[in-house]
Amino acid sequence: MMGMSQETLGEAVALTFQQIQKYERGANRIGCSRLFQFSHILGVPVSFFFEDMPDGALGKMAKSTAKGLSDNDQPALEDDPMMRQETLELVRAYYRISDPTVRKKVFDLLRAMTNLPDQT
Repeated sequence: MMGMSQETLGEAVALTFQQIQKYERGANRIGCSRLFQFSHILGVPVSFFFEDMPDGALGKMAKSTAKGLSDNDQPALEDDPMMRQETLELVRAYYRISDPTVRKKVFDLLRAMTNLPDQT
């Protein structure tokens, strides 16, 4: 989905693509530091890896959290449109337009639809 091969991701974190496959299939657990590495390399927030997790998937977790670590103490990533999956997909689609003239026209169309001033 990110346009990166398992081999390329593996090289970035000094693992074989077979190990990346094991992580992807769920055969091996991923530690939080490795998950953080993946998020940095792929340019997504760590929460990206949990977006499709169904409600109740974690079972009955304790409601208490360490002081200062509650969700209320953390900035809401979902409030930042630049951190949304939709934004990532839109940007990738835009840059897959190989013809620069067409890409510029799409840009101009979107600008016109949102009533943004021309900054070129």
